[in-house]
Amino acid sequence: MYAIVDIETTGSHASANGITEIAIVIHNGREVVDKFQTLINPKIPIPIYIQSLTGISNEMVKSAPTFDEYAKEIYGLLHDKIFVAHNVNFDFSFLHYHLAKSGYHLQTKKLCTVRLSRKILPGLPSYSLGKLCSSLGIEVLARHRAMGDAEATSILFSMLLENDQEGHINKTLNPRSKEQSLPPHLPKEDMDKLPSIPGIYYFHNSKSKVIYVGKAKNIKKRVSSHFANNKPGKQKQEFLRDVHHISFQECGTELIAFILEAIEIKRLWPAYNRSLKRFEHTYGLYLFEDQNGYLRMAVDKRNKFSKPFYTFNRVLDGHAMIKNLIGEFNLCPKLCFIQRNTEPCISINEQLCKQACQKIESPESYNQRVMTAVDNLKAKLPGFLLIDDGRNLTERSCILIENGHFYGMGYVLVAEIDQEISDLKKQLTPYPSNDYIRNLIFNYAIQFPFKTREIL
Repeated sequence: MYAIVDIETTGSHASANGITEIAIVIHNGREVVDKFQTLINPKIPIPIYIQSLTGISNEMVKSAPTFDEYAKEIYGLLHDKIFVAHNVNFDFSFLHYHLAKSGYHLQTKKLCTVRLSRKILPGLPSYSLGKLCSSLGIEVLARHRAMGDAEATSILFSMLLENDQEGHINKTLNPRSKEQSLPPHLPKEDMDKLPSIPGIYYFHNSKSKVIYVGKAKNIKKRVSSHFANNKPGKQKQEFLRDVHHISFQECGTELIAFILEAIEIKRLWPAYNRSLKRFEHTYGLYLFEDQNGYLRMAVDKRNKFSKPFYTFNRVLDGHAMIKNLIGEFNLCPKLCFIQRNTEPCISINEQLCKQACQKIESPESYNQRVMTAVDNLKAKLPGFLLIDDGRNLTERSCILIENGHFYGMGYVLVAEIDQEISDLKKQLTPYPSNDYIRNLIFNYAIQFPFKTREIL
């Protein structure tokens, strides 16, 4: 038995909206055997644009029963039948959410007439209910009203049953299919192509624009998890409606997938990615020349256009590093913004400091010590090659860190992995570096030191 459902609502997601009308048409696989329809008082105002679309006004539902009053009857009609709707996850999410609030847990198999129509009746110009019915000659007596759309969907469903020569309906109902959980516009073929290996995946909208980038140790498993639940929130429901295609990129390791995800999010700026868009360390160590020609070091907040030569999460870490450099290389604490009063400089070598900040020591002499300190700090930054699994047995993945910065990564044939770094670099793709990526690589290198090769 099938329950063909259509609802009208106050908005696009269940968690913040109510149902204004519901219609259920019971179909036994041959014909319609029962019908149910009622207006519902959503207990919240209906937006004016939805009133215009459906014709259901606040006045019409004012004296209508609440959903809770009809919850038991609605659950009785639905719980032991296959739930059918045009874009089934939308209707199901609303009814599942509001039935749960009334104390009923709806758990049924689902069929989506959008997805089934694409398979059983291919080649039509559009699969929206109105245009699909127009193409097939199905009369819709009351468009955007629950019973009018439910009756039209029941006629469409009868046509799908009659024309399903390849058994798509039974395949969809197979518990292992998982197709009923997919977004309405996503072809199952896209899911079937996904491999069970590390990599990144892209969700595209109807215009092929990337709207989400994700990384995975197992691409197929991770993508499937996005559709394993049908949360009633606005973000999830809009996300499901926007997904039209999936593409992917294989990676040799999960680490490369993490790195590539961060790079692609920065490059593509997908609408549904919230994290990694602006991840950077908060503070940087800067070097600049003042109007008197003296090189000065300072810790300051980072901005979009700044290029520090060292970065920190805390301002205290930056000040601690500058103090160490002051002590080791006889730098002036005033010229390094550590001492801000008018008192004489307090340092290991007081005379040199007085000469610098009082402009007695020449900029050339003082700047030489500053550059020695900077070069010493840069020399302590690590350089290494991280070698790991490739995408197949004939290659290895390589990630290159030079002077503490991420240079790039790529794949090198096993037979060529021992060549000089200068030759390996030619086979790697340079990528922009940031603190998040560097931290990923450094932490991995600490965890797996046997996978690294130091470079000079």
